[in-house]
Amino acid sequence: MITVHADVIGSLLRPPELLKAHEQLASGAINSPEFKGVEDRAVDGAIALQESGGLEIVTDGEMRRQSFQSQMTAAVSGFGEFDLDAFLWGAWYDEHGVQKKRRPRRIGATSKLQKLRYLSADEFSYLKSKTSRIPKVTLPSPSLWANFWSPKYSKDAYPTLDAFLADIVEILRDEVQELVRRGASYIQIDAPHYGLLLDPQTRSFYEKLGWSLSQWLAFGIELDNAIMDGFPEVTFGFHI
Repeated sequence: MITVHADVIGSLLRPPELLKAHEQLASGAINSPEFKGVEDRAVDGAIALQESGGLEIVTDGEMRRQSFQSQMTAAVSGFGEFDLDAFLWGAWYDEHGVQKKRRPRRIGATSKLQKLRYLSADEFSYLKSKTSRIPKVTLPSPSLWANFWSPKYSKDAYPTLDAFLADIVEILRDEVQELVRRGASYIQIDAPHYGLLLDPQTRSFYEKLGWSLSQWLAFGIELDNAIMDGFPEVTFGFHI
């Protein structure tokens, strides 16, 4: 008999009620507690959908995030000014063909990173309290954050990319420790930039930051291992 393993990579489509609530919160039509209630219902729906499909591992659908990686910028100061396109630049394919987004020109950490709160620990605690299945939480790969280092805008705070990513690793490793303390046994590391390195234009952007392709693969994986090392009780998934 063949056993098939399946679980959701992370993000699920946000329901109309949640999309509307984002607009209402921005306009002042609802307050933060009311918005959280809508978020909670969206998470509950995501859990129910996965459980009804028979999945043994469930996520919260990343309903509380602007992007799969945005919990970092929401919980940590120092990243400078940015908008959603900071996470979504590049060429994307949908039913209408290729959609291209330009990388905002002024992206770059402008001061030393300061953690204001945990990134995803509260997301995980709510998920864990709502399911008897294995709860999975996702975190961004450290080297993915090279996108937020600029030799022009970051030079005063972080003269080198290595120094910037060292602080990213420290923040993410601290997050893993807290997630484990709260009972996490399955953590996914999101690293789609490794696959994007196959694209010549994207590879050129990353190499202009100072690392060759071989360095991105070798040193990037070294940074991933740095946040996973020492947690033998945790299963780490890797999303490329």
